Amino acid sequence: MRGMTADSRSTRARRLAAPVGVLAAVAAAFAYVGAVDPNEPGHYPVCPLLRFTGLYCPGCGGLRSAHAVVHGDLATALHANAPAVAGYLLFAVLWTVWVVHTARGRRLRFDPRPAYIWTAGALLLLFTVVRNLPFGGWLHP
Repeated sequence: MRGMTADSRSTRARRLAAPVGVLAAVAAAFAYVGAVDPNEPGHYPVCPLLRFTGLYCPGCGGLRSAHAVVHGDLATALHANAPAVAGYLLFAVLWTVWVVHTARGRRLRFDPRPAYIWTAGALLLLFTVVRNLPFGGWLHP
């Protein structure tokens, strides 16, 4: 980094502390889920909605999906919980944009339009309803 003083490098390192900390926490969580198989009973609590009603919530299969992603099995991850995989990808994109903005000394403003939020919510609701209908068995984790 030619032309940067020690102070400017120190300032950049301080600015990057939050994104690096978030990445470390997410990486640690994925490492744990990758090491402790959620397919083995007894390692994680059971989804209360599934346990008491027999219905799959939108998050059911998320840990199995994360486990499959850690092990490079994208097909299994998508089968376990496709919206979770989309969420992992969205996190990666937003985190990268955050780091680039922060490194350049700019604040990241994330202000999605209400229509985007409502659309995402509607799609998640549709996913949840379909996976609990008889013909939606292929969406079960």
